[in-house]
Amino acid sequence: MKILTAKQIREADKFTIENEPIASIDIMERAAGQCVNWIVNHFSPDYSFALFCGVGNNGGDGLAIARMLTQKGYAVKVYVVEFSKRYSQDFSINLDRLKQTKVEIDYLTEREFTFSVKKHSVIIDAIFGTGLSRPAEGFVKEIIKQINALDNIVVSIDIPSGMFAEDNSDNDKNAIIRADEILTFEFAKLAFLLPENAEFVHHFIILPIGIHPEFVKSVDTPYILTDEEIVRSVYRIRNKFSHKGTFGHSLLMVTQKGMAGAGILTSKACLRAGSGLVTAYVPECNRTVFQNQIPEIIVQSDSDNNEYLTSLPKNTATFNALGIGCGIGQNKQTQNLLKLLIQEYKQPMVIDADAINILAENKTWLSFLPPNCIFTPHPKELERLIGKWNNDLEKLDKAKAFAFRYSSYVVVKGAYSVIVCPDGKMYFNPTGNAGMATAGSGDVLTGIITALLAQKYPSKDAAVLGVYLHGLAGDLALEEQSMESLIASDIIEYLGKAFKQVAG
Repeated sequence: MKILTAKQIREADKFTIENEPIASIDIMERAAGQCVNWIVNHFSPDYSFALFCGVGNNGGDGLAIARMLTQKGYAVKVYVVEFSKRYSQDFSINLDRLKQTKVEIDYLTEREFTFSVKKHSVIIDAIFGTGLSRPAEGFVKEIIKQINALDNIVVSIDIPSGMFAEDNSDNDKNAIIRADEILTFEFAKLAFLLPENAEFVHHFIILPIGIHPEFVKSVDTPYILTDEEIVRSVYRIRNKFSHKGTFGHSLLMVTQKGMAGAGILTSKACLRAGSGLVTAYVPECNRTVFQNQIPEIIVQSDSDNNEYLTSLPKNTATFNALGIGCGIGQNKQTQNLLKLLIQEYKQPMVIDADAINILAENKTWLSFLPPNCIFTPHPKELERLIGKWNNDLEKLDKAKAFAFRYSSYVVVKGAYSVIVCPDGKMYFNPTGNAGMATAGSGDVLTGIITALLAQKYPSKDAAVLGVYLHGLAGDLALEEQSMESLIASDIIEYLGKAFKQVAG
């Protein structure tokens, strides 16, 4: 699903009006109807509603919602936040329609903007939409602050009032609605997916309002929200005459003394994600524990050192995919091993954890990496790799520059993990939960993506599908666990169900 800018959304509306064709007031009616359908399914008639409506088109949506809720028997009160005497045309039409009902309408102005909301009323926020170009100020800011101070449920229409659709780094964070739910139209907004805006975006729902499909198909954007359509187009159904060689042989170069668990999780995930064969290359001290814990894998050990990796395994070029970094440490000899590997192995690698840290300390080596490698750093590893950032968009810009420079893919991990591609595309992942913020979760992801590379998925597809499956398995595990109790092994356990859901 494409993520559009505020400017592109306005163009989408205009294109739809001209080419469906349809009047703008009728699109507004369609959008309000979708919102009301959601509201009716989530709130019984016992709830009352207080709607705060600006005088632009977002406020027009709010007025139409108020009228429809009244018709369905809900108790409704409307506050018109009159920040201008210049009402939009569609707002004026819906205000006239609302006046034909018995809905109480109060006007909040610069002179008088006090209000009272019943304790159990649901607040519908429709003050500002995506057209806002400067921070909310004056009495409107005070209204927003008053709403945020209340304990009532707040549902924002299209976007929390005061929020910009893209970059909020220079916005006034005290002048943005903190929404419990956002009913957004047709497209997710980039701002919803950035960690720095988490306090304003608890949860959002994308409602279709019939934007013209020709526009959606033709519009170009670097931002994409991964959805089931995308992952199902990538996922490959297995041929019944396949054998283990069909699905590749993965090499995992993992662990040092005391870190066997990281490599075991990576290896198990690699198996569960479908690699036909998996070889774990480990220090001699970890050979026995790997063989005892995972009988399905092949174990090779570094005979030159008992405690950490110092030399390359034999015939690395024969492996279909390679993952390196989980628990290997940063010993000087291990660093030299990575340098030699970069020179010898010519296929895409999954680079994680200490392998990232080593490269961050030896950035000249990055130029010798084969194209289409996949980096999977956690936030501090990412910072070491690309440098510090001042806000989330700058972080993504730095990751994009890195991916372009080294023809690689960078997985910016977190809520809505972002797969940053060398062509500048960014895939935001919708699966996963805070319970996955646990030791070993990243090791599992490395194993999954390595397995997909071994099965000849291109790097982009392996990263996008791998991150999606990883999050989905975590979501499925959460149905049985709590966020506090979920552990990395649970993610592996539910990979099979995640694959089944993707397969449809």
